[in-house]
Amino acid sequence: MSGANDDDEPAIPRAALNKLIKEILPSLRVSAETRDLISACCTEFIHLVASEANDICEKQQRKTITPEHVVEALESLGFGEYRQDAESVMNDCREVQAKRRKCSTKLEKLGIPEDELLRMQQELFAKARLQQQEADHQEWLKIQEQMALSGPPLRTNDESDSDY
Repeated sequence: MSGANDDDEPAIPRAALNKLIKEILPSLRVSAETRDLISACCTEFIHLVASEANDICEKQQRKTITPEHVVEALESLGFGEYRQDAESVMNDCREVQAKRRKCSTKLEKLGIPEDELLRMQQELFAKARLQQQEADHQEWLKIQEQMALSGPPLRTNDESDSDY
């Protein structure tokens, strides 16, 4: 097992690890050394499961490790008690992916060609530009009005020098 602090070695993000420790052990303080050990153990566990999942994938003559390979790796390594949790997370991830796909196809389901959508977007930008210009002009007029109400402008030194 190599050190968890190696810069080349991927590790569990410290913030995520701290949050996990606080959730599991809310009333205990955990030393930095213990946190490092937990991080190293997590990293080693991930390597172990990933390696076993890769072996299973190769035995099935597949090129991509799937979540099912990971679940099977947990079983073969003697961590069968995590199967239900792993499958639950796997199903949650699939739901999120399905929602993402659904959102990306919403645009396609609009039935409006892309060039028409682009034209509509450009019209909206032009309208927004005009509104901004009008607002800027109104603000400029207000400033001019306030300046007129405040009285005549102060004379500069250049103007007073010409009197002599």
